Amino acid sequence: MEFKVVEKEKNALKLEIEGPDDTAIYPLINELLKDEDVAEAKYSVGHPQLDKPVLYVKTKKGKPSAAIKKAADSLAGQFREAHKLFEEQLK
Repeated sequence: MEFKVVEKEKNALKLEIEGPDDTAIYPLINELLKDEDVAEAKYSVGHPQLDKPVLYVKTKKGKPSAAIKKAADSLAGQFREAHKLFEEQLK
């Protein structure tokens, strides 16, 4: 999955996603929406053959890129913990 900045403002960021994986994008959106500093987080697909999916993040305060990184780090931690629990249970 690759991201390309399409539009960048002080408190908003629009990213075009190449090769999106919905199983990763939707949890990211949910994590972003939990952040009190995030005003808006949307994922739009458009036409499957003509448009590339777009992730839009707008913040109340702080940089949108920092909010995305924070959400991604949180998800990574959650998946690490789940992986650890699975490993322990499967021994």
